[in-house]
Amino acid sequence: MDRINNFIKTAGWSRIIIALFLLVLFIMAPFFDIRLDFAFDFVFNRFCMNAIMVLSLIFMIQSGCGLNFGITLGLLAGIFGATCSLELELTGFPGIFAAMGIGIIVAAGFGYIYGKILNRVKGDEMIVSTYVGLSVVAFLNIMWTVLPFKNPTIIWGYGGSGIRHTVSVEGYWLNQLSGFLNIEITKYFSLQLGLLIFFALACFLVWAFFKTKTGAAMIAVGSNPDYARAAGINVDRIRTLSVILSTCVAAVGVIVHQQSYGFIMYYNAPNNFTFPTIAAILIGGASIKKASILNVIIGTFLFQGIITMAPLVINGIFQMDIAEVFRLIISNGMILYALTRKER
Repeated sequence: MDRINNFIKTAGWSRIIIALFLLVLFIMAPFFDIRLDFAFDFVFNRFCMNAIMVLSLIFMIQSGCGLNFGITLGLLAGIFGATCSLELELTGFPGIFAAMGIGIIVAAGFGYIYGKILNRVKGDEMIVSTYVGLSVVAFLNIMWTVLPFKNPTIIWGYGGSGIRHTVSVEGYWLNQLSGFLNIEITKYFSLQLGLLIFFALACFLVWAFFKTKTGAAMIAVGSNPDYARAAGINVDRIRTLSVILSTCVAAVGVIVHQQSYGFIMYYNAPNNFTFPTIAAILIGGASIKKASILNVIIGTFLFQGIITMAPLVINGIFQMDIAEVFRLIISNGMILYALTRKER
């Protein structure tokens, strides 16, 4: 009994209920002609696509900057890097790593300016970061129409300029990570070992960073900035570094998403990632001041599992195509819960 109580106290009733709901959906799936291997493959694929973007939130949470509602800056940097890779017509691993490299460089610049802004508004970081993200997306909406890209795959065909709303990465680096070391378990489920290794490597690097002196300083700044300042830590510099790292990892995360999804999405599309990403880490057990890699893994799996499985099962129950409607209801409901929940 003590073990059960300790488990409930550690996991929290909210995550237990969500996990049980997801388990019920998996149990119900075969009764509506949904193969379990297909369903799990779908959930696992969405988990791998989104996990690194969720991982990027750890740095700013641990440094006391709160939830990164300006994650769109990192996403836009990654999108710009991916676009440059396509413009140079790079394919395979050179193409995707070039996209990541360019994205990281641009994200570092964005993150530095973003960090300087947040240092001036301490205590209101989450409100200000929301407007920073929306403003930069709006500015890039203009830039996508005037930047001098020439690759016919990228630009509008009838005008000869301006980037399309969506651009396919097929023929460049589609499934470059997802298809690497892909092990087919059943006809409908395959283990994307390459993508899983890449995510595991990213988790290891984040874990290793927080074991360094700088990582420990970042945790100290987030826990008690006054104590950290008294210990000789440059609080503003550490906070800025956390914003830069968060933005850079987000840039890599969106490129991983693109190579799995198959398309680069421009204009207002990056705004669609902000709340689901933040909701995932909160559902995983993180707070606005503390987060871990385990929170990322649990939260991403639960969030993506629910919004993937629930529409499939509900479609089977009602025998009509209302998946998108229920996906919006469920995803927005989970986001609302994640942002309003309070746990001791």
